[in-house]
Amino acid sequence: MTIVPSVGDRLVSPAVAPDETPGEVSVRPRDLADYTGQQEIKQQLSVAIAAAKLRGEALDHLLLHGPAGLGKTTLAQIAANEMGTRCHITSAPGLERPRDIAGWLTKLQPGDVLFIDEIHRLTSLSEELLYPAMEDFSLDLTIGKGPTARIRRVPLPRFTLVGATTRAGSLSGPLRDRFGMVFRLRFYDATELAGILSRSAGILAIDLAPDGAAAIGRRSRGTPRVAIRLLKRVRDYAQVEKSEPVTAEVANHALDRLEVDARGLDALDREILSLVVRHHGGGPVGIEALAAESGSDLATIEDVVEPYLLQAGLLRRTPRGRVATAAAYAHLGVAGGPPDLGLGILPE
Repeated sequence: MTIVPSVGDRLVSPAVAPDETPGEVSVRPRDLADYTGQQEIKQQLSVAIAAAKLRGEALDHLLLHGPAGLGKTTLAQIAANEMGTRCHITSAPGLERPRDIAGWLTKLQPGDVLFIDEIHRLTSLSEELLYPAMEDFSLDLTIGKGPTARIRRVPLPRFTLVGATTRAGSLSGPLRDRFGMVFRLRFYDATELAGILSRSAGILAIDLAPDGAAAIGRRSRGTPRVAIRLLKRVRDYAQVEKSEPVTAEVANHALDRLEVDARGLDALDREILSLVVRHHGGGPVGIEALAAESGSDLATIEDVVEPYLLQAGLLRRTPRGRVATAAAYAHLGVAGGPPDLGLGILPE
């Protein structure tokens, strides 16, 4: 039986591993000048920050959406640093009760940034508390119960709420409408990732050659968090094998041993792709069947495996299920190609 690693155990997972947060913080850029990629977002955010500072006001509320690992938390921290304030970080699953979110709001200082990850998972009660907080900078607290209950309005300092989500479509309309700026983060290209890797290697004291950075970048699934994780594992290999500096040859050898192939696919990605191609004749096949046959949970395939296979052009979604592309056949070394089923592609 195949043992499928959890999302946090996979090198190519964009999720933050429990033991990875301290190291991640050390390589995060602290200002927009050091932030690589997302040029249009950087330009618009730079103007908004400069204007807010000229007016002496808090930055407008900001919603960031896109796949995990692309720098949403980093952008929130940069916004706070550029404004000269503090960034308070929490996530929606930890804000189940109104008093949880009230606790965060009441400790904010003027201009502070409150970053809420997975904001689409807020409970309805917590979300309703945010409405007056975002619009009027006040907190409506219910005192007492039953007929004697009354509402007490507590003033809040002007602050900036930064919400992050991987599922923008799950966000309620009233909450989305209260954000003054909404930005979608895109995947990074190999050149941008190579620049991020070179900068991170300098901070982590890794002797990384330019071609080594390019090699790791090509296998990083367009995601900085994955790139930095792979860099650390390649460093381990290079130090043990005494193979520094880390050239393209060293990086490729290390990543091959880690089962991350030339397109950034790991064993689970290849297993899912192989199931579609070899077991189902290229598809269509339902995602529930793929989860059952691979021994993976449905959320892992939907949130981690499938988005990259779609983005890489190896898989497509149709009304009848998932279908492999000609590129998938070529990548797996399987002769032939997918049948022409005349199926439309569902919009992303």
